[in-house]
Amino acid sequence: MNFTPPSIDYFAISPMIVIFAAAVVSVLVEAFAPRSTRRFLQLLLVFGALITSLVLIILNASTRTLTAGGSVAIDGPALLFQGSIVILAILGVGLMAERSIDPVGDAFASRVSALPGSEEERQFTQRGYLQTEVWPLTLFAVLGMLLFVSANDLLLMFVALEVISLPLYLMTGMARRRRLISQEAALKYFLLGVFASAFFLYGAALVYGYSGSINFSEIAQTISSKPSESIILLIGIGMLMVGPLFKIGAVPFHQWVPDVYQGAPTPVVGFMAATVKIAAFGALLRLLYVAFGGVRWDWEPIIWIVASASMILGSILALVQTDIKRLLGYSWIAQAGFILVGLAAASPAGLQSTKFYVISYGFATVGTFAVVSMVRDSNGEATNLAAWAGLGRKSPIVAAALSIFLLGLAGIPLTSGFVSKFLVFVAAVEAGAAWLVIIGVVASLIAAFFYVRVIVIMFFSKPTEQTAVVAVPSAFTTVALAASVAVTVILGVMPQPVLDLLTNADVFIR
Repeated sequence: MNFTPPSIDYFAISPMIVIFAAAVVSVLVEAFAPRSTRRFLQLLLVFGALITSLVLIILNASTRTLTAGGSVAIDGPALLFQGSIVILAILGVGLMAERSIDPVGDAFASRVSALPGSEEERQFTQRGYLQTEVWPLTLFAVLGMLLFVSANDLLLMFVALEVISLPLYLMTGMARRRRLISQEAALKYFLLGVFASAFFLYGAALVYGYSGSINFSEIAQTISSKPSESIILLIGIGMLMVGPLFKIGAVPFHQWVPDVYQGAPTPVVGFMAATVKIAAFGALLRLLYVAFGGVRWDWEPIIWIVASASMILGSILALVQTDIKRLLGYSWIAQAGFILVGLAAASPAGLQSTKFYVISYGFATVGTFAVVSMVRDSNGEATNLAAWAGLGRKSPIVAAALSIFLLGLAGIPLTSGFVSKFLVFVAAVEAGAAWLVIIGVVASLIAAFFYVRVIVIMFFSKPTEQTAVVAVPSAFTTVALAASVAVTVILGVMPQPVLDLLTNADVFIR
């Protein structure tokens, strides 16, 4: 039996090759470099790899090809999502590299393996040990995201899902402060993530049993050649959707979101919330549009139900939160529902609006958590809303920046959030899902209350003894915050250039 190796376009996948090579080198640095030089080498390696990858993605802008035996698709949507992931990863890494905010060091435990509160942990902290293992984990997570949005078969998509997940499980439990809450969040995230991956894998087996292939193009051809649908196919599609929907944090796969938001290191939450949502939506779009576009009428009702439940449940539960990170966690769930409205439209306009929404949300999220990481009291981050009373009077610039992000998430005009919601709602109405838009409008009104409540607490409440202070950040956080504010405003005032770019990158290669 002769084996013919697949043809690989190495330049087309060069952004992923660079990240993979940097991740491997980062592991070697962690193993062999002197402790005193590790942080500098790791930051140089991470930023260098991400910037190089971004340059290669730009150089690949006109590439449209299926490579690696048809298992990797490099097309307009893949390159758009990859570029967005890398840009947001650069900003997220900036938050993780911050050391000026916390007087003890960065946001990560000096030694994660040490028992919380033990003498061993105290000694490592006193010696000034820094957690540098987070950098190779970050690179591997980014690698998984880049592969997730370009995977063109079920097996590679599953591998990418795991490459994303495993580093994030570990990074969730690395918080320097409130270690037990952080580790509990990591355990919950891991256990629920394992179930989501199992559902995805079993769904892939069912779809393979139906079509005899794991390649998206061949699955689509099989579906079109069989006029009568199979119950095995429909169950398989439903189970496959669990993986991306879990990463998105949509109902009913949302249970991990508020716990991880509250317990994980804040820079990790900012990085994860922005990049993982883009990767998950990118993979879900490719899965549904390329592989299962021929049975659109069967998976659309699932998206309608999940979108409705996410918008309503996320918005209502956020109303009663007193912890800013948990509030933003339930906000994530509601925002996932709004984005799914565009996906439910199953049209070119819905595809464009979904991509615009998820990108604009990513920048607003990074900026929001940059601000959250700066608001502190004697115990570290001040996440209780009572500590935010009068913050706008003490630090008006930082409070104003957070207000821009919150208004954007609420969908107020002149912000990227308003354009995003307008586009997904218009796409849904044109697709005949006006009832879904009505639910979205009601959920938006509910959500506006808790977003505005934070603004009112900051600007219209008097400072008290419990009011936190805003720490002065280094250039890492400052650049991430400034870039997020700029993008949130620019996309709200002048969205057309980005919309034109999305239109040009609208076609999935098959």
